[in-house]
Amino acid sequence: MGDFNWDDHNRQQVLQGRQILERTSASLARSNQIAIETEQTGHEVISELEVQRESLLRSQRRLESANDGLSKSSSILRAMHRNVLYNKIILIMIIVMEVIILIGMIYLKFLR
Repeated sequence: MGDFNWDDHNRQQVLQGRQILERTSASLARSNQIAIETEQTGHEVISELEVQRESLLRSQRRLESANDGLSKSSSILRAMHRNVLYNKIILIMIIVMEVIILIGMIYLKFLR
């Protein structure tokens, strides 16, 4: 035990500590680079999401406008359908009245 060299032992520990410090420093540098790349990717994603949001909002406004147009068209079609139905009823009533008048005239002309 007497030949143990404390200087070599301390030197070895210092070298090992330095290697650990260098590895840690390199690991921190890699982590920092990854963090920077992740931040850039995040900014790109946020920008793309903002563009997509604007596109979706424009699409939503167009759909709302189309929906309003469809609602107006639907109410116009319902009104047209009602008018066609009323016109058919009036036409049937006119035909029935003409038949009654014709029967009445035939009765008055020939049977009297």
